Amino acid sequence: MEISLTTPALLFPAISLLLLAYTNRFLTLASLIRSLKTRYATTHSHLVYSQIQNLRIRLNLIKNMQAFGICSIFGCVFCMFILFAGYSTLGKYAFGLSLILLMASLALALRETQISVRALTLELNDLEEEAEEGKSSKNTP
Repeated sequence: MEISLTTPALLFPAISLLLLAYTNRFLTLASLIRSLKTRYATTHSHLVYSQIQNLRIRLNLIKNMQAFGICSIFGCVFCMFILFAGYSTLGKYAFGLSLILLMASLALALRETQISVRALTLELNDLEEEAEEGKSSKNTP
């Protein structure tokens, strides 16, 4: 396989958009953590505490997603530098490593999404329980 200087550059837009999406997820989690902290301070709800624990895991995953994404783009730049210097075999390995790092970042993103869905399920279950309690209290004379 022949690799040119432009091959690693093809990943720049994709990785940049991924990092932007990861940053948006991080900022959303930060806001949610702050609001849940306030809510937990007033209610000491078990559900809120479970969500906070869930967010801690997701925060670590997002941190690692960003780290692997940054390392991937760094690897692409390093690959371009190596190819520019004329070391095509070493450049192929550097590009391969960049792709592996990108796959690791995407795998962590998948895991974080699964945990996020589980957190939303907790919230929906709580909502359904409140609805059921409301129905049963209306039916009780």
